Parts: sequence; structure tokens; C-alpha cells
Amino acid sequence: MKTFEVAVIGGGLAGMIAAVALGRGGRNVALIAPSAPREDRRTTALMDQSIRFLDRLTLWDRLKPAASPLATMRIIDGTNRLLRAPTATFRSAEVGLEAFGYNFPNRALMDVLEAAVATEGNITRFTAFADAIEVSADRVAITLSDGEAMVADFAIGADGRKSKLRETVGIDTRNWSYPQSAMVLNFAHSLPHESISTEFHTESGPFTQVPLPGRRSSLVWVQNPSDAQARSELSLAELSNVVEERMQSLLGKVTVEEGVQIWPLSSMMAHRSGKGRVALIGEAAHVFPPIGAQGLNLSLRDVMALTDILCARLELPIAADTGNQFDRKRRADIMTRTASVDVLNRSLLSDFLPMQVLRAAGLHILAAVPPFRSIVMREGIEPGRGFRDIPAAIRERLGRKKA
Repeated sequence: MKTFEVAVIGGGLAGMIAAVALGRGGRNVALIAPSAPREDRRTTALMDQSIRFLDRLTLWDRLKPAASPLATMRIIDGTNRLLRAPTATFRSAEVGLEAFGYNFPNRALMDVLEAAVATEGNITRFTAFADAIEVSADRVAITLSDGEAMVADFAIGADGRKSKLRETVGIDTRNWSYPQSAMVLNFAHSLPHESISTEFHTESGPFTQVPLPGRRSSLVWVQNPSDAQARSELSLAELSNVVEERMQSLLGKVTVEEGVQIWPLSSMMAHRSGKGRVALIGEAAHVFPPIGAQGLNLSLRDVMALTDILCARLELPIAADTGNQFDRKRRADIMTRTASVDVLNRSLLSDFLPMQVLRAAGLHILAAVPPFRSIVMREGIEPGRGFRDIPAAIRERLGRKKA
């Protein structure tokens, strides 16, 4: 029977990054990752903190050619309501960055990760499914669907919202759904995007354009499920016209590409992210709508935390309560991000006038008060960073007044 220090169950983006990070951190890793059955046409925007982490793993240089910088983020109130918020524009230069982050096709990142896993000496990959898992106080025993068995000191569940590892250790979840679907597509356009991402807030949810290399962008259009289905049945030429109209022709002529996908929106949060010799990352621990570029960024912070815990003292055995340590470290971030995305999404759907007032007022403050906007931008890039920078911002502002 083969033995490993860490077993990572799941071969999505979070699981692959976790395996690479822990392998390069010095741990002996089993990656249980069957090949993905379908092509992922989605794109992902990773913020500066996540990009720096990929750079430390020597993955960023290979991914960068497929990525487009997000130098400006713009929010436009596209509703027809009486109380409309002013346009809010956020520029990365305001917080001393060339870009808030970068957007790229998921497939490009997966290709980079596949190559990294294949060449990492500390990773052994298994392409069968985890068929049976037994977790005890001193080990995790795993039997694969092809009959092969192994044991590990610690197991990481990156096996999605129906996680078998989560079920095995009896961690319950809270699940809820939204009366929305997300239409996901890529499109070409005749005018340059100039590294600007534009998010239109509509009564049915956000309509978010994110730059890709060249004169191309990705789109996540959150809308009523029946509307999403009807629009998905349009010809590409008809849908291109609809998207161009919604974009207010900001990018000129739009040409929607093949591969339009519809994803029902729902959320899930595990009651805890770790227990004993088990940790849950990615969608095994948290799922929420594709709003605010939070999903994979949150998952990478899971991986960063695990790397800090598991690779700090390689000479010591992995403690039996490591999963509990991980849960304590990640709980606040996961709860805060899940709640903020939920509130933002519900505020767009709500016809409750006070809610509309609060949303409009919040965007007005962001547009009109630079110090507050700076805090929010830094917090969006890296949790805690905005609040840590408040004393420096106050000193800088006082210094300007004295001068």
C-alpha cells in the first residue's frame, strides 16, 4: 500500500494548484484527479494577491501570455429605477498597481497546471476516482475505483460541491439558490477595451464584461432563467446584437463566439472548512454566484493558508488537529466574502426602496470619496489589506494638509 503525507482529492483548478503548492513546499502529495469530462469555456479574473502567489509557484510566466490586465473597473447603474447610482470608476494606479488582476481562460490555467503536475517530483497522480475513504485519528485511507489503495497523513477535499470527503467526515452544508442564471460567453469587439472591465447593474443581476487579450472580452450576464434560456436559443448574430445593445456600444461592434453556456445560480457554505485530518477547499467548502471575481481568489486563499500550515515545519509530522487549525484560519474570510456577494446580488433584485437607497448611496460614496474608494479597492484585492493601510492613508492625508 502506498503512503503519502497529503492526498488531494479533486482535479479542478483549486485541487491542482493545491497539489503544486504543497509539492513545491516539500510535501509528498497524492493527487487523485480524474480527467475533466468537458471543456471549460469560462474565464477567471485573479486579483493581485493570487497572481503573486502563482508567481511564487513559478506558474505566472507561463500563464501571462494568455491573460489580459484589469487596470480599470467601472460600475454603471443600468437599472430603470427611480433611484440610480452614479457611475463608479476604480483605477489600479490609485493603489499603486499596474493592474488589479488579470483575466484568462480557465483552459489556459489548466494547461499550465497539468504541465506543472507532470514535472513535479513530489506529486504522484492517480486518474481513478476516490471510491471509499476512511478517516481516523492517525490517518486517511483511500481506495480508488480501480482497486488501488493508499494512506495519507492528511487529506484535502477539492472534489466540488458534492464532495465525498466532506460527506465522509460528516460536515454539513447550508445551501440556497437564486431566481437567476448566468449566461457565460466570449466575444470579439471592434473597439479596444483598454484593460477596462465594465459591470452594468441591472434589475436581474450584473452584466459584467471582462477584458481578454486582443479585442476580445468575456461576459457573465446574470439574468432571469427564462430570459437566459430564450437568449441562448438566438443565433450568434442575433445574440451579438443584443450584447452590443446592453454594452451601450462601448466596445463597438460585438461578435459573440461559439460556446455560450448557461449556469443556474446557487450558493453553498460548509459549516466548517476542516476537521481533524481533513481540509476542504474550493467548491467543496464554498460556492457563490460569479459576482465580484471572488470564487477562485477565495479558493487560492484556502490553498495559501494550507501551504502556510502544512509546509512551515516539514521535519514535524502533520498534527491530528490540522483541519481544525485550517478551519479557524479561514472561517472569517469565507463567511465575509460569501455574505458580501449574497447581499450585493440580493440588493440588485430587491424592489424594497430602502435597499435601493443604500445601494445607490454606497456607490455614490465610492465615486465621490477617494480615501474610502482606496480602502475598498485594497480590501477587494487582499482581505485585510485595506484596513491595514488606513493609518498610512491618514498620515499621508495629514502630511498633504501641513504642506
